[in-house]
Amino acid sequence: MAEIIAVSTSLNKGERKKNIGESLLLKGLGLENDAHAGFAHRQVSLLAEESINKMREQGLEVGPGDFAENLTTRGLDLVNLPIGTRLQAGRGAILRVTQIGKECHNRCAIYYQAGDCVMPREGIFAEVLLEGKVRVGDSLKTIPSYHFGVITASDKGSSGEREDLSGPAIAEMLKPWGDVVESIIVPDEKDLLALAMRAMADSGLNAVFTTGGTGLSPRDVTPEATLEVVDRLVPGIAEAIRRETAAATPKAMLSRAVAGISASTLIINLPGSPKAVAECLAILTPVLDHALETVSGRGGECARP
Repeated sequence: MAEIIAVSTSLNKGERKKNIGESLLLKGLGLENDAHAGFAHRQVSLLAEESINKMREQGLEVGPGDFAENLTTRGLDLVNLPIGTRLQAGRGAILRVTQIGKECHNRCAIYYQAGDCVMPREGIFAEVLLEGKVRVGDSLKTIPSYHFGVITASDKGSSGEREDLSGPAIAEMLKPWGDVVESIIVPDEKDLLALAMRAMADSGLNAVFTTGGTGLSPRDVTPEATLEVVDRLVPGIAEAIRRETAAATPKAMLSRAVAGISASTLIINLPGSPKAVAECLAILTPVLDHALETVSGRGGECARP
């Protein structure tokens, strides 16, 4: 199994980094207290020990951090990971690969010593999608990247009278697990909503999230549309969301949201406000990966030794 053999930071840009043993990967920023944190899509840099060894073979005494990388790894072919690959570092942090290699505008000391440097070719860069502690000895592994669809049920949104805020909120919260590849706004019409869900399920998306149309209004027909599309219900999802959110907001018990499976696509109804969407997804995300694994047929064992 691949592992992290150094966690390195520096106070200033352009200098070698020091292995500090552990640190916190901050969402959207990078390693805590590192000079390069927050640098657009290049928030965290990674370099494999196997790449460093190539420079050692040229007679250089170099080690982790000498190439200004944040995470030094062993056992994972970093340079051949596709852009967009998601990596789990330790137990909780999730990264997404955004760049392979870089152009060096200023030659580093290593280049002047050896006439070569592996970092521009074999170092990779990533953004932090989910924060968490990372320490020497932690595992580093690739994890699945799922494809999602979002359907916003809104008469006013579909006519341009109201900005859709819930759809983008869903996409942002789902980033650690995958990318929203299709997002549409549909009027509160049962047939149109069902048609949109079927089309997304038929396209092979792993999950479809609807937002809006789950209340008691005569125009709230998202659950009815969902029931026309799904083959099997997953009642525990809607039950858990209602139970947990009703503890804070009693009106949540009025939600008629449902969840189910159409072929191998999970379809989940969410409320219509960004705040409510965030609250509901916070309840769902701890089990989302396992749910998507089992629906896709890649997993299924729930028993613990």
